[in-house]
Amino acid sequence: MQAFRAPRSTSNPYIVMLDRTLASTPGMEHLHFDWRRSILGRYDAIHFHWPEAKLGGSTRLKAFGKQALFAALLVRLRLSRIAVVRTVHNIELPQDISRIERALIEALDRRTTLRIAINETTPLPPGAPSSTILHGHYRDWFEEYPKAAATPGRFGYVGLIRRYKGVEQLVAAYAEAATADPDLSLTVGGKPSSSELASTIVALATQTRGAELRLHFLSDAELVTIVSEAELIVLPYRFMHNSGGTLAALSLDRPVLIPRNDANAALAAEVGPGWVHTYSGELDADDLRRTIIAVHDDDRSARPDLSKRDWTDAGIRHRDAFARAVAIERRRPVHPDAGTTTHALED
Repeated sequence: MQAFRAPRSTSNPYIVMLDRTLASTPGMEHLHFDWRRSILGRYDAIHFHWPEAKLGGSTRLKAFGKQALFAALLVRLRLSRIAVVRTVHNIELPQDISRIERALIEALDRRTTLRIAINETTPLPPGAPSSTILHGHYRDWFEEYPKAAATPGRFGYVGLIRRYKGVEQLVAAYAEAATADPDLSLTVGGKPSSSELASTIVALATQTRGAELRLHFLSDAELVTIVSEAELIVLPYRFMHNSGGTLAALSLDRPVLIPRNDANAALAAEVGPGWVHTYSGELDADDLRRTIIAVHDDDRSARPDLSKRDWTDAGIRHRDAFARAVAIERRRPVHPDAGTTTHALED
């Protein structure tokens, strides 16, 4: 079982691919999450990706109910010899969570047995058990969809739109760049996290020539079209450590412009010259103009090198990480009223 439920059509492709890989991996019982089983069922390990997703609700009452259940789960994990495994997608907690949510996530973090890094530069607590399993590529996921030809001078953005992703800064920077170069264009695709953020982006784009907005949840076919029609995908996150959007663009053979940091420098070295471009500070018009010129001049390979991110052995490596976490947990002193466990759970 996983701390995410059975994937749906709108689920993150990373989760869907991981789910399929784990389901086909021998030597492990693979189940999906439900609250009753997580609190009362029998299992050996639970694996989280984004624990904050377990804490929110469409109303305050629903959010409080989920937080109460999460607190009960923490008690169960503390009293039982259940290993907690966390994949480290982000190195900081989300900014838009309540104090109660923050306290619950921090309690889970203290209870974590083993961390899985999907990036070789992920900072981890000193001495904490960990495994590195790189974020897989999306080539197989997108291969059934037709790709468009790149439109000269077009920038693109795809993905959920949240404040920390800096999409409004991208539109403002593009507006300035397009004033100087009428051959530029921009397509932004993705669902905003709030109506206020959507209004801000619409107000900026309405006054800007060549800016197209598709502010809704993108189907895979739409995502492939937007990415492949662009010459450069721009992801102006205010902080970035792991980015599925970056790997989606590279999987579709489009170069990216992303913030300069150690993780992205390592990715640039991994995939080969000309595929990962970076900028410092806030994205501005000069960054866009400089990079689109570089993309035109780059003598890059036909495809980025994503050979380290194949999904072939991801299931086995996850299974081994879970088994290691269970072994670590069982060597720890037993709580006086701890129970025993026999199966495997995952988020």
